[in-house]
This record gives sequence, C-alpha cells and structure tokens, in this order.
Amino acid sequence: MKILGIHDGHNASVCLYEKGKILAALQEERIKRIKNWFGIPTEAIEWVLKYANVKKDNIDIVAVHSEYMPSPKTKDEMIHEYENIGALRYRVKKYLRHTFLKNIVVRKRKIERMKEINNLGFDKSKIRFVNHHQCHAAAAYYGYGNFDEPILILTNDGAGDNICASVNIGEKGKIRTIETIVDSESIGNLYAVITFMMGMVPLEHEYKIMGMAPYADAKGVEKVFTMLMDRFEFDKNNPLKWHRKGDVPEIFFAYPYLKRLFELERFDGVMGGIQKFTEVMLTQWVKNCIMKTDLHKVVLSGGVFMNVKANKLIMELPEVDDLFIYPSCGDETNAIGACYKMYADEVGIGDIKTLEDFYFGPRYSDYEVLNTISNYKFENCRIVFKKSEAIEKEVATLLKNGEVVARFAGREEFGARSLGNRAILADPSRTDIIKIINEMIKNRDFWMPFACSVLEEYASHYVINQKSVKAPYMILTFDTTERVDDIRAGTHPYDNTIRPQIVSKIHNKRYHRLISEFKDMTGIGAVLNTSFNLHGYPIVHSPKDALEVLDKSGLKYLAIENYLIWKK
Repeated sequence: MKILGIHDGHNASVCLYEKGKILAALQEERIKRIKNWFGIPTEAIEWVLKYANVKKDNIDIVAVHSEYMPSPKTKDEMIHEYENIGALRYRVKKYLRHTFLKNIVVRKRKIERMKEINNLGFDKSKIRFVNHHQCHAAAAYYGYGNFDEPILILTNDGAGDNICASVNIGEKGKIRTIETIVDSESIGNLYAVITFMMGMVPLEHEYKIMGMAPYADAKGVEKVFTMLMDRFEFDKNNPLKWHRKGDVPEIFFAYPYLKRLFELERFDGVMGGIQKFTEVMLTQWVKNCIMKTDLHKVVLSGGVFMNVKANKLIMELPEVDDLFIYPSCGDETNAIGACYKMYADEVGIGDIKTLEDFYFGPRYSDYEVLNTISNYKFENCRIVFKKSEAIEKEVATLLKNGEVVARFAGREEFGARSLGNRAILADPSRTDIIKIINEMIKNRDFWMPFACSVLEEYASHYVINQKSVKAPYMILTFDTTERVDDIRAGTHPYDNTIRPQIVSKIHNKRYHRLISEFKDMTGIGAVLNTSFNLHGYPIVHSPKDALEVLDKSGLKYLAIENYLIWKK
C-alpha cells in the first residue's frame, strides 16, 4: 500500500510511505525558499512522487493532516493577526468559534482542501482527513516502534482540531486516547503570544526565548513565573488536564491581557518566566500522566516538545524509564504521522519500521554538482574548485586548521535541525569560531548557542546520559562531562549543557567518517554543526542554493558531494 501524507498548514510538508517505510519526505519551504511556507505543498508532492517513481494513480490513500486547517497566511498576515487580536473583528471571531458557525467553516474548508488536492490529480475517494493530534501521537508511537508493551503517548502544541494536548496509550499497535485538553488552555499558544510580545516572529522564534531564558535575572524570572502559575492550575478531579484561572481569556486572544500584565517587567524576566512556567507545567503534567497510567516509557510529539530544555527535565524525571521524542516534532512531521496512522489502520503494524534516521530528501550526483558549478554565475566572488578522492579528510583538515566549512552531501535531512548533510561545520573547541560564523553567515542573536555532532563511540566522553536515551536528532539536551572544553563552542555557555546529534556509522557513514578523521587529527570526537542557510531562509535544498549562500555570505569553503570549492 502506498500512502501520500500531506500537511497543508504552517511549514507545509509531504511524505510518501510504503511497506512500513518512509520512502521520501520534504517540506515545501525548501523548494520555494520561503521559510515556514503555508498551504498545499504542490512542489514537494511532485518531488516525492518523481523521486520514488510513483504515479498519482498508484497512490492508494492520500492522508491529509488535520480535520480543519485555516486558509493559508503569509508571515506578514500572521503578524498582522497577532497585532490586531484585540480588535472588534477578532472579539467577534472569538465568540463565533463557540457557535454552530464554526462547524460550517470547518466543512467549507474541508471541501476547499479536498478540491485543491483533487485538482492535483488525486481521486477524491482516496482522500482521508486525519485528526491533528492523532498524527502527532502516531508519529511518536510508531516512530518509537515498541509494540510489545504499553507506552504512554503525550502530544502538546499550539492548537489543532480544537485541542492543544492529548494523553494516549499505545498498546499492541493501537492508540487509545484517554484525555484531551482544549486549545483555549494552550501552553504552546501562550509561548507564541509572548514571543510576539518580545518583538519576534511567533511560530518561528520561540527558540530565541528559550535561549535567552538562562541569562535572565533570577528575581525577574521568579516574578513572571509566579504571575503565570497563579493563572493556571491542574484539575483537582482530573490531574491529566490543566485550565486557566480567574479572568484569563482564551490564550490565542490573550495578547492584550498579557501585554497589560507584563507591561513593566524586564524583557529577560518575561522570557525566563515563560520558560520556567513551561518547564514546570510540562514536567508536572508528565508526572501526573505516569501516575494515572502507571506507564513509565514515554513518547512525545507536538511543537511544544521542540523545547529542548523542558525535554531535558522530562527525561531526568525519576518516573521516566525511557523517553522518545519524534524529531522535529512540529506540524511539519504530521505528514509523516498521517501516513503512520493510515498504514497501521489499514495494513497493521507487521512491517512498520522503527525510525532510524531522518534523511528523507534528495541527493545529487557528482555530475549534477559539476554541472551546477560550471553554470553558476558568481556575482560577489571568484572561486576555485576540485574533485577530491578523500573529501571527508580534506574537510577535517580544514576544520583542524580553524576554518569554517559548509557541507552538502547525501540525502537532505527533514525538519528543523541540520543533521550533518546540509550543515556548517567548525572545530567545537574554539569559542572564537562562534563570532566568526555569526559575522560570516548566520547573523544569530548573540545569546543563541550552537550544537555539536558527536561520534556515537565517544558520546560518553562529553555527554552525561545516565538513562542511555537515544539522541540522534538534536531534540534532547544533556549535561556535559569534565571534557566540556573540547566542545565548548557547541554547548550552551551559561549552564554547560549540550544539544547533541549522536552520529552512528550505520546511519550516516560519510559524516561519521568525517568526524572520525577530525578525531584522529585533534583527539576531539565531535564537530560544531549549525544549519546551512542564509539568515531568515530555509536550509539549502539544491546545489544552486548552496552556491548562492557561498556567493552571498562570508563563507570561504564549501564541500559539495565530492567537490571542494573555495574562494580566491
């Protein structure tokens, strides 16, 4: 059975799934070069079908994520909505969403979405809509792949199909939902509104709030944290749920309320306060769910669990025996979750493969790379290039000598994190390299940390992982060992924690070889890794994108498949 999963919302994506395996998956933003592109991922659909040599008529099910998806918005339109949330138009909208008119809108949008997909050449009879949080739950459960014992499945995000969180039990390949929390109580939306209040882009820059939080003044953090905790509580009769207290409005419409509440508070206190509130609420919720179900192996999905600091505290709970968080678990992975859900329902779990890596995008041949280099017209620099028989060793040598090198190799990684194949690499022991990378290309806020790719064989040299939780996807944070100076540039400087990608030889042989070469030269079994993109743009997708970054930035070296390019 061939299933095409489609996410047509914020950061639209598509997945092609067959015989229990992800054949290909891609976000529309990568092709269109518009970050977090919203809408039907038409070009990504065409790519995955072409890559797998599958015709549209051969698709058995088109699994569309979410029963309801609002009309597409640009970034400017979304920000305008946040700015005007207190206006009469939105107050009316707040009232109408609790009337029968909401059902009319949902049906209308479903018809519109089905028509759009049908117009792409897919039979209407093959289209299925899959509940938003069931997609998240399916991604976490089937990606974890343990069907021999009951598993606690938790989902948490801004909102989807009228809820913001769910508690589920996975057993013998089936998912049973035991509780949901309505989206008016959303912690994810609360974080997004405060991100907007801090002058940043909601649904995109929440990670910057998390990054600033450790630097905030403790008294300011505690004050904001207390103000937030006073306005929410867990249900005394049902601790699997929380709700607002007092006069707090529905969270999506709470911007005017929160603006008044925090008007005289320092920005860093607000950032630290919302982060601490999120950590405390999530850890307490997980503990409550474990206590209620007596299940100690936990899997998580949904955008709130992109918060790696909160994930660390969840992992360290004594109640948690094992933890799996679906990589890049925002809505972009719901295209994958929709495939999992429909495949399990229609075929069963017999051949569902445990998630092993996240390289689902295109790869390019040396011929395609050479053709692109030969035809690209550089406007800002002159370049020299050569084909290398030992490209990994050459890159490792450059890193050892203090250079910054962009790497474009193998299949493109899916999701928000660079996992080495579309990456900018550097020596992780050199803290001066942070300023160089920021000035050269990334233009990151000064407080934002970088991350590391660490050889699986040497992970214990740098990472304290007492529960032996698998960490190949940069979705978890750990304390570091006394050898932290080896990887200082790739850690969170305030607390010496690390958000690693543990690299195994089995799942990425060439990247593992590169880091091993660097280890042989320096004694350090890790490299600094940040995503390969210009500031404000998606991760590079094609060889042309890679050359464009080289041309338009201060980057000096690019290793693209087996070619090494450098500027004169």
